[in-house]
Amino acid sequence: MPELNTITKTVIVTSALPYANGQIHLGHIASTYLPADIYTRYIRLSGLTVYHVCASDDFGTPILIRSEKEKKTPSDYVSYWNRRDLKDFQSLAINFDLFSRTSSPENKSLVQSIFNKLQSNGYIYEKEVIQPFCPVDKKFLPDRFVVGTCPNCGAEGQYSDLCENCGKVPEEILDPKCWICGSVPIKRSSNHYFFQLSKFSDKLRDWLIKNSNLQEDIKKYVLNWINNGLVDWDITRDIEWGIPIPTSDANGKVFYGWFDNHICYISSLLILAEEHKKDGKQLWNESAIFHFIGKDIVYHHYLFLPAIRLGIDQEYKLPDYLPTRGHLLLKNKKLSKSRNWYISIEDFTQRFETDYLRFYLASITPYSQDDVNFDWDTFREKINNELIANVGNFINRTLTLIQNNFASSVPKISKLESYDNEAIDRIHTIGTEVGTKIESNHLNRALMDILAFSSFLNSYFQHKKPWSSSSVDTTLYISVNAVRTLAIVLAPFIPNSSEKIWYQLKLGDSVHKQEWSSSGVLRIAPGHVIGKIVPLFKKIDKETIEKLQIEMTGK
Repeated sequence: MPELNTITKTVIVTSALPYANGQIHLGHIASTYLPADIYTRYIRLSGLTVYHVCASDDFGTPILIRSEKEKKTPSDYVSYWNRRDLKDFQSLAINFDLFSRTSSPENKSLVQSIFNKLQSNGYIYEKEVIQPFCPVDKKFLPDRFVVGTCPNCGAEGQYSDLCENCGKVPEEILDPKCWICGSVPIKRSSNHYFFQLSKFSDKLRDWLIKNSNLQEDIKKYVLNWINNGLVDWDITRDIEWGIPIPTSDANGKVFYGWFDNHICYISSLLILAEEHKKDGKQLWNESAIFHFIGKDIVYHHYLFLPAIRLGIDQEYKLPDYLPTRGHLLLKNKKLSKSRNWYISIEDFTQRFETDYLRFYLASITPYSQDDVNFDWDTFREKINNELIANVGNFINRTLTLIQNNFASSVPKISKLESYDNEAIDRIHTIGTEVGTKIESNHLNRALMDILAFSSFLNSYFQHKKPWSSSSVDTTLYISVNAVRTLAIVLAPFIPNSSEKIWYQLKLGDSVHKQEWSSSGVLRIAPGHVIGKIVPLFKKIDKETIEKLQIEMTGK
């Protein structure tokens, strides 16, 4: 990740598109959306212009079948989930400058335009394809309607278009079954359009080697995929729900969802740019581009996405950064909507404060492909022992003593002792320490630095004993400024709670409109009157967790 002083223009952040067929779950949040939101919030506080765009992924056979089962048109079905997904994101304070749709007119137009340019550049060809057809349901079975054994790693119960175990796209799934009825498909021919991914091996290899911003472990195995030989990519499907192929002989075919969905990153930014009366293409090409993803879609984002942009002569630049994280597990199994193994955002936010989930997931999710396990007992312990007993305890004690001993007026500073100077030094430097780790995308380590800072302040408080000390004025002056510092450095992680801290400090405006660099400045002057003090957090009792483990994970 860059040092921010090396980024001189706009930052564009995208998050992988949620599939419009069910509730957002905790696995999506941990790997993709929360890291993107934290990073975006930090960039804004640092004074740079940043746009965070996303969209619902509206096309595909599963959506067509589900809409039929619910007796809705596909358009009405995805419209519902587009609104619902956005509502779920907002309930976790995950904000987008635009949350669009792959079915938007703008995306349809851009996808067809890019296809035409790829075809003109000689990267599209037609070929007869023998593909699975279900004789029972009388349907071609593209993508996720064929399940079987992955030929690459041997994992069973995998989809034909993506193995969730190894992350590769199987050339041909073994022991195939129809996902709808379980019967064995027969073979039937159909004319399809192919994108010549194999022609981009050298350019992709060059891009991967030269881009030092990409995670080295991921680059290594993507390079292995390239060295083993890339296979041309079937980009059309025999279904009626999707973006139509813009040729006269397409015979009702539509684009494969993985051809059109990542183009929606660009179309979403173009829509947003038009709203801001900016040249969207220029804005895209002059900005630092971040695509936040989970490790299960590495193949698509490290191969398909850049190859398509290379195929249109980089009319839209390739990503500068692809922050990629592992899966969130529940009882050591990957969360999955299609397999009905997940905890929904709605289930969670109806029971707990939004910031509890943000704090917990940020603290356990590393910047790596390592999977992490959601554990209810650890969740409870982290909230009670780290967020409440550490951060909340220091803030509450500081503000309560000012309220009770100085009629809510911040006291004047008097004589400074060595421990006071150490506390001031820590205030001066914590923003830089935390910011450096956020910039490098090690969000869990940044949060650890904040907790260590808060822990030091609690020790400082205990050592100084302001409730009985003659130096109470100095201690509380430094401590209330440290509370202000905490409000700012915590703002990307727990935005609602940080705003509550800011409100209790009675500093006006919003914590989210402050300058990150000001976190190291003692801005609260003697005589400033703080606001009404109320507890920021509520402890989670063991009985609540035991009950929820049964209710929410007893699927």
